[in-house]
Amino acid sequence: MSTVCQACGGSRLERFYETPSVPVHSCLMVRDRAEALRFPRGDLSLAVCHGCGFIQNVLFDPSVHSYSPDYEETQGFSARFRAFQTELCRDQAERHALRGKTVLEIGCGKGEFLVELCRLADCHGIGIDPSYRPERTASEDRERVRFVQDFYSERTKDLRADYVCCRHTLEHIGPVRDFVGMIRGTLEGRGDTVFFLEVPDVERVLRERAFWDIYYEHCSYFTLGSLARLFRRVGFAPTRLWKGFDDQYLMIEASPGDVRSGEHLAAEDDLPRILAEVRSFRDGIAEHFARMRGELARLRAKGRVVLWGSGSKAVSYLNTLGIRDEIEYVVDINPHKHGKFLAGTGHEIASPELLREYRPAGVIVMNPIYVPEIRASLEAMGLAPEVTAV
Repeated sequence: MSTVCQACGGSRLERFYETPSVPVHSCLMVRDRAEALRFPRGDLSLAVCHGCGFIQNVLFDPSVHSYSPDYEETQGFSARFRAFQTELCRDQAERHALRGKTVLEIGCGKGEFLVELCRLADCHGIGIDPSYRPERTASEDRERVRFVQDFYSERTKDLRADYVCCRHTLEHIGPVRDFVGMIRGTLEGRGDTVFFLEVPDVERVLRERAFWDIYYEHCSYFTLGSLARLFRRVGFAPTRLWKGFDDQYLMIEASPGDVRSGEHLAAEDDLPRILAEVRSFRDGIAEHFARMRGELARLRAKGRVVLWGSGSKAVSYLNTLGIRDEIEYVVDINPHKHGKFLAGTGHEIASPELLREYRPAGVIVMNPIYVPEIRASLEAMGLAPEVTAV
């Protein structure tokens, strides 16, 4: 158990949310129901640091994780997500004049962002991720990007680039100060190098009591302020701090340099507000559980109900609420997930095409940003279930 803040080293940690025996992986593909039901579990206990606002699972054990090509995290089958990714790639390519340069992505997943960034910017890239699958990269893109199926560590930290990015990786890492500090160390003497990082926004999770966005794989949770404070602590000077994807994600750009000379960003001043949000979350989460169970019961009274979206949100929603037979199928547009099963509850992941015959009365969408896209898909199949979002 961690008794100190992994971001600042402080000891003023306050536990505020606990969920025992949750699946240790959410996106690792499970090939049969029996295996899904006996999936390894761990305990989750979130604590907030009163010194810097960083939130961590103090019971996190990294030894239980196995990131491999069987890890299926991509959101790239959604047109809505692809539009967001393209917009972000264009922003970064133009803002940092990446044409002809080399970019490095730490935790590149299946490589979609890196490949698109290199294509739009007309540059070359290096991607590092143990879950990368070569067959998922189109042949015409392979000359632009070199992929390394490994973790970013002492073995790979000597790779050099003009621009470094890390998207949706830091939340999976416990010792965040050590990790970001290692990246900062590789950029010593390279003050013109830009470091861009993206993580989920925990402030939204607290405010909306979105417990489905809390799961074992995510051991580290940030606000804009706690993220900027971490960067300054290891020697980065934040230059830009903002939210994106309907304010679900945090973005930060920084350069290695004298943190004292960097401009203070208004978004960094959030600590009192975040501590208040933590208290509100703690005091209201039990009532929220009851409300979510009541909403499912209401839909069930009308007929069959399916969940749309089989990622980590679904795993957390189903396991935290103890949902089993009330929902038979979880639907996902990612064909690589079809016929697989969700860790912990054993729900089968099906193609949306199943719904033509299954004809659900209700569809619960795991991310409200996709509701318009999902409604359009249902209408195209001649279906008109009640669609709600968590």
